[in-house]
Formats: sequence, C-alpha cells, structure tokens
Amino acid sequence: MNEKPSRLAGLHHVALNAKNYVATREFYVQLLGFEVEWEPDDDNVYLTSGTDNLAIHRTSDEPTNVAERLDHIGMLVDEISDVDRWYDHLVAHDIEIVAPPRTHRDGARSFYCKDPNGTVVQVIFHPPLANKTS
Repeated sequence: MNEKPSRLAGLHHVALNAKNYVATREFYVQLLGFEVEWEPDDDNVYLTSGTDNLAIHRTSDEPTNVAERLDHIGMLVDEISDVDRWYDHLVAHDIEIVAPPRTHRDGARSFYCKDPNGTVVQVIFHPPLANKTS
C-alpha cells in the first residue's frame, strides 16, 4: 500500500465562475484590494492578497446557485513533488480524477479530483504561496 503524502499546507485557493466578469474582477481588485497575480487572457484572472489565490473565470451562463458559481477549491502543497504524491495516493483510494497532474505556464503544478459530493478539488503547488504557511 502506498504511503500517505505530506500534509496539505492549507486551503488558499478558490475559483469562481462569473457571468459579470468585469464587475466581479473590479469588486475584488478595486474594493477588496486584491492584486492581479496573472491574467492569461480576457476570460481568466488570478488574484492574491499575498497569502492566497482567488481565480475568476468568465462564464456565459448565469449561475443560479453557489454550486454553479464555485468552479473548484484549491488545496496548497509546499513542494512540487507533493502534487504527484497526492495524485498517486488518491488514485490508490479510487478517488475520481478530473485532470491528471500537469505543470502550468506560471510554474505551478496541479491536478483535479472530485470529493464524494462532486466538488472539484485542485491539489496545487503554487510557487508564490509555497512554504508561506509554516
């Protein structure tokens, strides 16, 4: 049986689907003071307060409840290799995988799975946040 990976470093990432993308982005940046960490295109922005990450994804559908507005939750790990250890651990426990591990353009590495209620969970190594929780 495989060994359980290092503990998760915490919940520091939430991703929202937003039909009113511009106003939502403005709310978090202008009113709440988040900084833009990365804006890969006109439909996605990644914000931070310095110790967390909030992603906003443009959607054309009007979310009718919180479950539709929440895209996924992100669980932070402190080492890039922890992503693959967590992936192997969850696969060994028959957890549904949505997307296997991959390294992103910004140096982050992650994979997506579903919890028992169907909520999408991302396990992510995110360089600007790594090792800030210790």
